[in-house]
Amino acid sequence: MRLPGMVHARVVRPPSYGAQLAECDTAAIEKMPGLVGIVRDGNFLAVVAEKEFGAIKAMTALSAAAKWRESAKLPNQRDLANVLTALPSQDFAIFQRNDAAVSGARSLEATYTRPYQSHGSIGPSCAVAQFIEGAMTVWTHTQGVYPDRQAIAEMLGMPQSSVRLIHVEGSGCYGHNGADDAAADAALIAHALPGRPIRVQWMREQEHGWEPYGPAMVTKLSASLTADGKIADWNFAVWSNTHSMRPGGAGSLLAAQHMARSFAVPAPKPPPLPEGGGDRNAIPIYNFPNAHVMHHFIPAMPLRISAMRALGAYHNVFSIECFMDELADLAGTDPVEFRLKHLDDARGRAVVEKAAQEFGWVSGRRAPQNRGYGFAFARYKNLAAYCAIATEVEVDPETGRARLVRAVAAVDAGQVVNPDGITNQIERAIVQSASWTLYESVTFDDARITSIDWQTYPILRFDAVPDSIAVHIINRPGQPFLGSGETGQGPAAASLANAIAHATGKWLRDLPLSRKRIKDAIDA
Repeated sequence: MRLPGMVHARVVRPPSYGAQLAECDTAAIEKMPGLVGIVRDGNFLAVVAEKEFGAIKAMTALSAAAKWRESAKLPNQRDLANVLTALPSQDFAIFQRNDAAVSGARSLEATYTRPYQSHGSIGPSCAVAQFIEGAMTVWTHTQGVYPDRQAIAEMLGMPQSSVRLIHVEGSGCYGHNGADDAAADAALIAHALPGRPIRVQWMREQEHGWEPYGPAMVTKLSASLTADGKIADWNFAVWSNTHSMRPGGAGSLLAAQHMARSFAVPAPKPPPLPEGGGDRNAIPIYNFPNAHVMHHFIPAMPLRISAMRALGAYHNVFSIECFMDELADLAGTDPVEFRLKHLDDARGRAVVEKAAQEFGWVSGRRAPQNRGYGFAFARYKNLAAYCAIATEVEVDPETGRARLVRAVAAVDAGQVVNPDGITNQIERAIVQSASWTLYESVTFDDARITSIDWQTYPILRFDAVPDSIAVHIINRPGQPFLGSGETGQGPAAASLANAIAHATGKWLRDLPLSRKRIKDAIDA
């Protein structure tokens, strides 16, 4: 966007969560050519210049001049499972089934972990704001113009009727990235410097370091098998946060948190089932005679978090479907046959059978050397589309590098209106999930986020895209539309992990399944 008279702003973010601005000598920056102004409000610090590169140079100089007081508040990343399970939690039993007549003999336990993960938007967040005659207009790529409007109005102490948000195309994501915060930055700066339109562009290290992440998660599973190789009892527990901290309330915005008159972050709340948040898809769709599912809701997370695609379903399905493969191995049963043995839902069975058939799955067949076949299935939220995915993975034993070679998916989303749309959703879900599962993890030391660029936060690149993805749709004319937008992430992750396990002979339970983790498992 290039509005008449528009100027450019950059924000100088604190170096870490909770850092306090101790001093800032702006004398030299104020003499820089093209500078329009410097805005400071508590720990919020920004520069405005006539030209964009002038704003970047002023930001760099102001960042060097700013002195911050930091404190070591972040936990030990290498001990994330124990960190999360030790945090205060609100505990809910969300599913219980008991049949005293069925008991197991052989048992298995496993713990799975997911790190904090970034939305990884290729373009950083941006917004334009203009404050004229008591009216604030903000152009933004937020996913929720009305909640963001309410939060910005609260932050500025303005009536909502005087604040207008206009949605424009911008860098996208699935979930809540920095777009809402960039809109608040622009509004706060424009409020301090009324008149001209002000464009705020985040830098890459700001997007990576300050956006709200997909929450870290821990799941603990245990189960026992009957003499004939069926699951007798199933226990599942998940530790995680709300997965949704979108505005509603000024305290959801970084700018409002950093102002001198700061706003507190709203109290996180667990979204209710059946959709859920951290417990989304924690209740298995399989039929087990004894089952117990616990949700350990963690109100306060050490890192900033919010919604990322599929919320808790990505890790919960990953955990359930990886554990199903481990149990199938314990039972000496083919993974597809093992799932069908526990699945009563006719449409679920059809999806599993279709994916296996189209993949060419043969019971007991092993993949070529250094390759593995994997399978996984879920019904998103237990009420939306069904999806089963079979994969073939290649693992380099010398480096630990895993590459998804091909994927075959079957999906039942009810009556089909737009088959190309469903195919696109599933293909992209598989690619995105492969990136999460193989590469992505937010890193930090005791004070600062350290994954602030594409080297420290790698994502899947073109050379790692699968050779082929085939999507087979089971159309159900006359049946309700189920929605396929996020049904593929969990099954893709588990199918990929199971294929890696069958290629290496080692079960990996901690995401991401990086080269180092795979190589360490091979060498162990």
